[in-house]
Amino acid sequence: MKLAKEVESFIRVVEDFPEKGISFKDFSGVFQNPEISKKIINYFAEQAKGKVDVVCGIESRGFILGFPIALALDVPFVMIRKKGKLPPPTVEASYKLEYGSATLELVEGQIEKGARVLIHDDVLATGGTAMACAELVKKVGATPAQFNFLIELEFLKGREKLKDTEIVTILNY
Repeated sequence: MKLAKEVESFIRVVEDFPEKGISFKDFSGVFQNPEISKKIINYFAEQAKGKVDVVCGIESRGFILGFPIALALDVPFVMIRKKGKLPPPTVEASYKLEYGSATLELVEGQIEKGARVLIHDDVLATGGTAMACAELVKKVGATPAQFNFLIELEFLKGREKLKDTEIVTILNY
């Protein structure tokens, strides 16, 4: 895909960050170029057009592209945040981390029952966070219709956890 090659030229690989053995993919260079940022937003919007009624962005990097994708689709945007960051009433879902667990929330009433939901985040790794978001969407009576991610780390097999929902990515490592 031509877009993937363009986007990859803006990705900086930082070895041994945040810890030894990790090869961190820093995509912040994308935001230094409005043209490539617009291409990314337009690509994701085109993949979701007619398939979704609302976009959810996962804290915090999922907000960066999630909101403009929602604008491009002319649909509402809903923030999914860590527990305690949103005012009540909220709906929550917990998920396991390597050491412990975490909880995500969304504000109750922001997603209508029956809505088709796009869940956006920057990176698909193990899929735990995305699965928790799908659980949140289902708890409010909506349907996860699509996930999209700028980057997928294929070796972590997150896609396997999300296999029942369409997944759109631009870069795969």
